[in-house]
Amino acid sequence: MGDRISNKLLTVNEVANILRVSNMTVYRLVKSGQIPAIRVGKNYRIKENDVNDYLSRGTQAQEKT
Repeated sequence: MGDRISNKLLTVNEVANILRVSNMTVYRLVKSGQIPAIRVGKNYRIKENDVNDYLSRGTQAQEKT
């Protein structure tokens, strides 16, 4: 139970703070498909795991170069 992966839903603003980018940048990442998101009404929610995956892909790309 303690090793269960967190699947917390984050707001665009929370993701922007984690990535240290603007809200608009997060919206662009969602629109381009780089970060999957769930639409709730007029707002987006992004799974914490998807943010971590996005960060991991960026780290792997840097290691290859």
